[in-house]
Amino acid sequence: MGQGRVPVELVRGVPVVAAPEEIDLTNADDLRAALLEAGGNGHKNFVVDLTRTRFCDSSGVRTLARAHRRALDEDRGMLLAVRHAAVLRVLEITGIGRTIPSFASIEDALGQATGLDVR
Repeated sequence: MGQGRVPVELVRGVPVVAAPEEIDLTNADDLRAALLEAGGNGHKNFVVDLTRTRFCDSSGVRTLARAHRRALDEDRGMLLAVRHAAVLRVLEITGIGRTIPSFASIEDALGQATGLDVR
């Protein structure tokens, strides 16, 4: 993958977006492109791996919220794997933590993604 690009890889048949350590205005467009790629390849569900992410500003939250809305509109599921308290706090304060299914590990999110029905 190119520098600055957010990687997407298939894990157990589920696209996984590997979010950067910090999500802010400088890389939110890269994240958006990766989320579009993950959600647009005909897969029912995809996971956003935020387990390395330690900081997420409003542009990152907005990017995640829009990707989730798009996934729902297309009858797909988007799940988050989140570990760090600061990111969990931002997601909770903004309401994203209540609307997008979140898990403490990528394994838990993948387990749910392989059996998730978003209807």
